Formats: sequence, C-alpha cells, structure tokens
Amino acid sequence: MKADTRIEQDSMGSLAVPRTALYGAQTQRAIENFTISPERLPDSFIRAIIIIKQAAAASNRDLGLLPGEKAAAVISACKTLLGKQSSQHFPVSVFQTGSGTSTNMNVNEVICGCARKKGVLLSANDDVNMGQSSNDVIPSALHLAATLLINESVIPALSALAAIIRELGEKHAEIIKTGRTHLMDALPIRLSNELEAWASMLDDNVSRLESVLVRLVRLPLGGTAVGSGVNCHPLFAEKTLALISKTCGISLQKMDSAYKGLSSIDTVLETSGHLKTSAVTLMKIANDLRWMNSGPASGLGEISLPALQPGSSIMPDKVNPVIPEAVCMAAARVIGNDTTITVAAQSGNFQLNTMLPLAASDLLQSAELVSGAAHSLGEKAIRDIAINIKRMQAPLKTNPILVTPLAPYIGYMEAARIAKMARQQQRPVLEVAREESGLDHQVLERLLDPRHLADGGRD
Repeated sequence: MKADTRIEQDSMGSLAVPRTALYGAQTQRAIENFTISPERLPDSFIRAIIIIKQAAAASNRDLGLLPGEKAAAVISACKTLLGKQSSQHFPVSVFQTGSGTSTNMNVNEVICGCARKKGVLLSANDDVNMGQSSNDVIPSALHLAATLLINESVIPALSALAAIIRELGEKHAEIIKTGRTHLMDALPIRLSNELEAWASMLDDNVSRLESVLVRLVRLPLGGTAVGSGVNCHPLFAEKTLALISKTCGISLQKMDSAYKGLSSIDTVLETSGHLKTSAVTLMKIANDLRWMNSGPASGLGEISLPALQPGSSIMPDKVNPVIPEAVCMAAARVIGNDTTITVAAQSGNFQLNTMLPLAASDLLQSAELVSGAAHSLGEKAIRDIAINIKRMQAPLKTNPILVTPLAPYIGYMEAARIAKMARQQQRPVLEVAREESGLDHQVLERLLDPRHLADGGRD
C-alpha cells in the first residue's frame, strides 16, 4: 500500500483509496470505471441528496431503527457538507450506472467519512442508506433539486426580467415605431406594445413552470428498489418528506405510485420542455434586441445596448451585442438538453429508468442557464438600453404600408398603387394620397397618422 492511500472494503473486496478522501471503496471503483468524461453532477443535485440523507437519519431515529448516536453523526455530517463548498468529495462522473447508484453511495461514504473524523463509525449501506435505495433516492433528489432551483432561481429571474421590460415600456409609452413582419416594414406600433409582448411571453413561462411544480413536489421516496418499499418502514417516506419540507420551506408529497416514480421521468421531461420554451422566449427577445441594435450606421439602430467590451481584435471602436449573443448560446444548450432528456425519458425499462444521472445533470443545467440568461439579459442589456427616438420615428411618414387603412375606402389595388408611387418617388404617403386618393384631407390625416394606426386605427 502506498503511503498516500488507505485500504477500504466493500462487498467486492479491498481497494486502495486516497488517504485524505472522505469517500470509500465504492466511490473509488466508480472513479476508476467511469472514465468517459470528468463531468460531474451539479452541486444542486448533490445537495438535494444530502438533504434527503439528513432527513432520513432523523426519521429512522424517530422510528426506533437507527441508534441516536449514529443518527446524530449522520445529521451532523450532512450539516457540515451543506454548510461549505464540498464538491471535491463528489468526483463521480455523470456518465455512470444509469440508476445513479455510484453517486448515491458516494454521498453515503462521504457522510461516513465525516463521521469517522469525529470518532463515529457508520456503515454506508446499513446506516446512512437505511430505508432507501439508489433507485428511489436519485429520482427523489432530482425532483427536489429541480423544485428548489425553479422556485428560488428560475421563476424569480424570469419575473424580474418581465418587470424590467415593462418598466422600459412605461418609460417610453409615447414612442411610435415601424412594426415589422417577415423582417419587412409593417404597420406602426407602440414600442411599449412590442415590449409588452416580450413581458407577456415571460409571464406565460412562469405560469408553465408553476404548473409543473405541482408534480415536481411529488417524490417516490420510500419505493426502494422497485417501488414496493421492501426494507423501508411504512412511515419512513411520510416522516422524511415532512422533515425535508420543513428544511426547504416547500410542501413535498409522496408520489401516488412509487413504481411510476422509479421507472418514469415524464415530469422531468415536462419540466425540461417548459425550460426549453423559456429559453426560446429568451432567444426571441435577444435576437429582437440584436436587430434593433444593429448598425449603428447601416442597420436599424433603433436602440443602443450598453457598451460592455471591445467587439473586435482588428476593427477599432466596434462594439457588439455580447449579452444577447451569450443568451442565444445558453438557449441553444437548453434546447439541446431537452433533446437529451427526451431520449433519457424513453429509457424507463420495466421498474427503473436507467438514464437518471444524465437527466439530472441536463435538467439542472437548463434551469441554471435559463435563470442566468434571464438575469443577464435584464441587468446587463435591457435595463440600460438607450432608445434612439429619432431613428425610430424618421421612417414612419415614408412607410408605404401606411396606405393599409385606405383600402376600405378606395380599394386594395388603388391603395397599393399609391404606396408604390410613394416608395418610388420617396415622398410621404400622406402627400401622395392627398393627390391621388380623392379622400378629404382631414380624413387622410386621421387615417394615416402613425399614432392612430399604432392604437388599432379605431376612433
């Protein structure tokens, strides 16, 4: 044995483990076996498992199954791990056994390692994992971690972005600009209406995520290996979920069918779909901002995004819309993650889904990306936008689409003729319409007023 290792035992025999490592033999086997990628599971997921272990120890103690000294050691170790950065103790790759058994045992062993340092010997399987199986702990941790992230990060970030957008709209409520369909000039609109569309999309995403929380808070804890609950006290799940609920400030429930909770991750897939929709919303807003900011000389130039950093290594004074671009890349990753989770959700063979670690990793990454992207878009791009009012209003009078409200009076073809003439002669539509339409001048001024059209063309 090398001086910097120690010998640990598991059901398969002896194994050398780094002397300073808190984990044991099963974790070491996972490190050596799962070498496809060094990518680890997110801290939020590991924390959720630790929270479950802490509550499980208290429940088993109260049920008379786990001696008080051992339960106290588990609870103390969990508090220690939750209270400081401890990711170095959880090195197992995402690409491991599909049940997540290696990560579950990694957490169990690290808790034992913490207790050992305080003089208490625990069994990773018999004590820390009492009443549990990787097959119910891992999907339960996934639901718990996703619930916490969505409640504490995603929904607040999306709601804050909507508020920033509405504040900008209220500040510039009187600005009229050219609407665009197919990236081509269309009828005039209010800038505030354009912004309200963005905010409303974000509101819908919040509603979708709130709706899925009803299912995410249902955990299959207590199902153990296949859903039947073998080796688990009948009151374990109820007591443990109540303790976790109190710790996390949320109301968790026992899943109606633990069999479903182990074999199906449909709710995870649904959640991913809502996160993907949120990402698509953020990409739409980001791309609209890029177009509106384009130029400044030869583009739309309707707004100026905050100048955050030099935009080119060769072109001096070039400034790019870096935050919207970063948001679009984050959204692309979320869209890709949803495809991965869709494949993972199809891997529920009989009584167990065997892509749980991958689903956990990608779902939680998506939640973090949506939250971070929404925050960045609001605080680093939209909040300090400069509105170029003259640039928005200059094209309004010469926009040939202004003839649209004339069609009911003079016919579509005649309105099109006037629009074409105005465009070819580069003259205001009102001026040409006065000469060609035969309509009263006051009627024309009302019909062709961009503000009137932006408000729906109604008197």
